[in-house]
Amino acid sequence: SKLRERFPYCLVTTPESLSLLLTYSDTRQKLSHLKCIIIDEWHELLGTKRGIQTELCITRLRTWLPKLRIWGLSATLGNLAEAAKPLIDHRPHKLIAANQDKKIEITTLIPDEIESFPWSGHLGTKSVKRVAKQLEKAQTTLVFTNTRSQAEIWYQEIREAKPDWAEDIAIHHGSLSRDERGLVELGLKDGSLRCVICTSSLDLGVDFSPVDQVIQIGSPKGIARLTQRAGRAGHSPGVVSKIICVPTNALELIEFSAARDAWHNKEIESRTLLKKPLDVLTQHLTTIVLGEPTSPEELKKEIFSTFSYTGLTEAEWNWAIMFLTNGGPLSAYPQYQKAEIIDGLLTVTNKRTAQLHRMNIGTITSDTSVLIKFAGGRSLGSVEEGFASKLKTGKQFIFAGRRLELIRFHKLTATVRPATKTTKGEVAIWGGSKMPLSSELSHAVARSLHGSLESPELKAVAPILKIQKSWSALPSDKELLIEFTRTREGEHLFIYAFAGRLVNEGLGALIAFRLSRASGESINVTQNDYGFCLGAAKGLSLDEDVLKRALRTENLLEDLLECMNTAEMARRQFRYVARVAGLLIPDMPGKRKPTRDLQVSANLLFEVFTRYDPDNLLLEQSRREILEHQLELGRLQTTLSSIQERPFRLIETRRLTPMAFPLWADRLSAFLPAADAATRLERMLNELQKPGSR
Repeated sequence: SKLRERFPYCLVTTPESLSLLLTYSDTRQKLSHLKCIIIDEWHELLGTKRGIQTELCITRLRTWLPKLRIWGLSATLGNLAEAAKPLIDHRPHKLIAANQDKKIEITTLIPDEIESFPWSGHLGTKSVKRVAKQLEKAQTTLVFTNTRSQAEIWYQEIREAKPDWAEDIAIHHGSLSRDERGLVELGLKDGSLRCVICTSSLDLGVDFSPVDQVIQIGSPKGIARLTQRAGRAGHSPGVVSKIICVPTNALELIEFSAARDAWHNKEIESRTLLKKPLDVLTQHLTTIVLGEPTSPEELKKEIFSTFSYTGLTEAEWNWAIMFLTNGGPLSAYPQYQKAEIIDGLLTVTNKRTAQLHRMNIGTITSDTSVLIKFAGGRSLGSVEEGFASKLKTGKQFIFAGRRLELIRFHKLTATVRPATKTTKGEVAIWGGSKMPLSSELSHAVARSLHGSLESPELKAVAPILKIQKSWSALPSDKELLIEFTRTREGEHLFIYAFAGRLVNEGLGALIAFRLSRASGESINVTQNDYGFCLGAAKGLSLDEDVLKRALRTENLLEDLLECMNTAEMARRQFRYVARVAGLLIPDMPGKRKPTRDLQVSANLLFEVFTRYDPDNLLLEQSRREILEHQLELGRLQTTLSSIQERPFRLIETRRLTPMAFPLWADRLSAFLPAADAATRLERMLNELQKPGSR
């Protein structure tokens, strides 16, 4: 409210806050002298609903101020010209690229011992002592992990390795309270902290001059991500940025080497643009007419001029207006009628509708979180409701770098105190899928296996590659390597597509479905970034004709929809689409709805639409998002087409190869109890490492 009374000379804000400003009737007058908008780190918004929200807000401001200048900034974009399109709005523009390459030094902390048969996460914190020694060489170090849980674990491990640094080490991730994060950021700025373990919460926009070293734990999964994090050190023109990579399994050494080569070859990932999401559109239309009643024709002209909605059809536009004013099959319920037409203008007259819309503006969707606070009232941050609901009074857990004990859990608030006993507590966990390897890095990895093997990382894994080549062959992006192996668990086909985890998951499910349909055998699938494993009691073989038929591009969509249970996936996705569209209201005055209530409401709405409005465009969008984002249909189609053009290399192996072992280990973990899987894993390792096996 203070901001709206007097606008500053320069305002640093977010897409959500800008949208909120547009809901007030006096914003046009208060922004009448606006000259320029600068969008920093545009690559992080591009291809997301937050990016679309930003684009729509800019279009609105351009409607008011046609001479408004727009700058988009990014240091890590592979498709600069395409990335500019959502910002330039078909207007004259300039692309400015630096003529000086940023100098980045990428090195790897190579383990003293490397297992010949690695699997995911096996090295992990084994490297903590060497990481601790590396910390001593710098003034301030950022240690990046890929997940919040991993950050919590590494924070504890580094504190144990460096007990004399207890006050000089901190943790930073998105689930900590703003105050907690602010204290850490202040310590980075004034140089009082020697080490901060963090996630992507410190990826962007930070300029902490004392930071002179960055350490990356585990694969960065992308070239741009690695270089973005490297740039947090030496964050000044002409200064070399240094990043040290720490593998969590031996195969990640190959990824680090490939990422460095790709960076030197300027192979940076492109961002795919998002097209006309209707949930964002309906939310934005409510935002506009709440701030300024507008005729549908004026709105149509404005929206159709927005780059991401240039493909919007008349039918889709009419549906959006109907959804806003009528609610479709929900027309009997006034709360779903967001706006009405009065004297030819769309407007919002209901004060409660206005209040709830302002409270729930935004496209960031997540499950309901539980506030973690001390009995004295100080907030530490939040964890997911699913994790907190399993904690019992007196239970210890680790969060915000602290060992905490639960006092009580009431109304989405967990009251805690510092744990006095040193019993091992459970580390807070957050849901989410594993990040896939990017296409560019996947191809770089496949190429590096057939290069000179001169880098320190590839020299370190040379013994592994030698075994792989001796027992089978090295995978390549020039041919498709398929291995067939029998174990006590049955028959296995290992197919190395190098397409990233999500695409390999889709490919595996598709091929298992097609083979199972032909043979009648039950086939299970496990996958990683390099390939996937098909497992069955019997019925698998290296029949090239059978495999080529299973890998055909014909009937791809139909078979994928049938084998992936996309109907249930779309039901889950609909909850997030409905949240953005304003059908679900998580934030209410004075309270927040629990996840269970939102799930019930979303399921009810899904059933109503499916039964009475099966062509509802939000249902269609939910299905499309599943295909495009969770299954990466476009990338899957490209991969299948590429496979069709490559020769197959079919090899039957007497034992699991180093490339096959991680897939087999993941399969074991998925289908056996932890204790049984560990026993079987150890037995298999002993068999593979016997001198006679080589």
